[in-house]
Amino acid sequence: MSKKKKVTIVFDIGKTNKKFFLFDKNYKEIVREYTELPLTTDEDGYPTEDLAALQNWIKDNFNAILDDENFEVKAINFSTYGASFVHLDQKGNVLTPLYNYTKPMDEEILELFYQKHGSKLKIARETASPQAGMLNSGLQLFWLKYKHPEIFKKIRYSLHLPQYLSYLFTGICVSEFTSIGCHTNLWDYDKADYHDWVYEEEIDALLPPIVPTSASINTSYRNKKIKIGVGIHDSSSALLPYILSKKEPFLLLSTGTWSISLNPFNDESLTDEDIENNCLNYMRIDGKRVKASRFFMGNEYKIQVEKLCAHYGKEYGFHREVQFDQELYLRLMKHKAVYFRFEGIILKRKMITETDLNSFATFEEAYHQLMIELMDLQIHTIKNAIGNSEIQNIYIDGGFTDNDVFMKLMSHHFQHYNVMSSHSPLGSALGASMVISNKKIDETFLQQHYQMKVLQPLIFNL
Repeated sequence: MSKKKKVTIVFDIGKTNKKFFLFDKNYKEIVREYTELPLTTDEDGYPTEDLAALQNWIKDNFNAILDDENFEVKAINFSTYGASFVHLDQKGNVLTPLYNYTKPMDEEILELFYQKHGSKLKIARETASPQAGMLNSGLQLFWLKYKHPEIFKKIRYSLHLPQYLSYLFTGICVSEFTSIGCHTNLWDYDKADYHDWVYEEEIDALLPPIVPTSASINTSYRNKKIKIGVGIHDSSSALLPYILSKKEPFLLLSTGTWSISLNPFNDESLTDEDIENNCLNYMRIDGKRVKASRFFMGNEYKIQVEKLCAHYGKEYGFHREVQFDQELYLRLMKHKAVYFRFEGIILKRKMITETDLNSFATFEEAYHQLMIELMDLQIHTIKNAIGNSEIQNIYIDGGFTDNDVFMKLMSHHFQHYNVMSSHSPLGSALGASMVISNKKIDETFLQQHYQMKVLQPLIFNL
């Protein structure tokens, strides 16, 4: 009989894709499953995660691996999107839907909050959370208290989603740094404790004890000893493999729907100007702050590329083949101006009433111009995240690493840094697997797992 392979299970729950991974003891991926689960609606008819469907999917996958003769499960962990609370009563029953963080929050409740606890800017600065309604998950508790007091009274514990998934396996309620620290309005970074408003509203009583992200709970399941992690917020998890394997300071640019610049080596308090520039803090697994700045780059890119395709009669997808053209770029830079009216980006830039595509003869030319204008904002957000810290290395991961124009412009504008692209489809799952293991990793780790490539700065023949 062949020896069973010892594995760690990671459930990596994104807003769209739910992923299930098996890793061996060297963090090599053995199995990966993706699914998309249909949404349900909350009491107001707003679309939201179907918690019951998610639980069933997790249970089915877990049991299938337990029954598989090839594997011996040693550990389980969870990485999920943030800003999402599950509220439990005394008996552990779920009291409300898992409210979607894009659901608009009642204006009168927001007004009441700022009237009681301080201005938008003050709260944003102290909690390092740009003010965004439901996306500041602490406000969900305030909202429940004043909008649905009868439900609020029944809450025994409120768990962020990663900790709720852990609770399903352990029955133990805990809070954990990376979930508390991601734009929740709950944490006062300068005080290194919950913000005063949390105590004033007596919401601290609903938040279970805080444990380190690396904590785990040993349980026995079907006579098998399994270590269960307490879960981790996905942005902090994606950063973790870099932190654990790189000794010198770096910035991680994580690209996708949002472009997020993450700097784990900047512990300055945020200023009013930072907040206005959409800066925030995430938290490392040890409770230290990560300065971050973000903008809705991927979202804007998709909107504008669809318009380019329609205007130039190209099929959507044509843009993926466009390669950086140095002559075109230099010509556009000679007469630098703003031609695109951005729709989903709130960062300060010159506003124009409508996009002008008539100035560009070809799709390629207009596309280069779009990337120049997006890059201007990207440079600005990276510099905000770097602040006064001594950084020489920039790692880029996510969807835009396949975009030739974007990557060439990054290597050009940041030529005084070592800029590296990094390809890992494992993203936050790998961090979740690493955080509950005691295994030491070294500098070669990223090389093996992330196909790191150094970008060469462009030398222009001017």
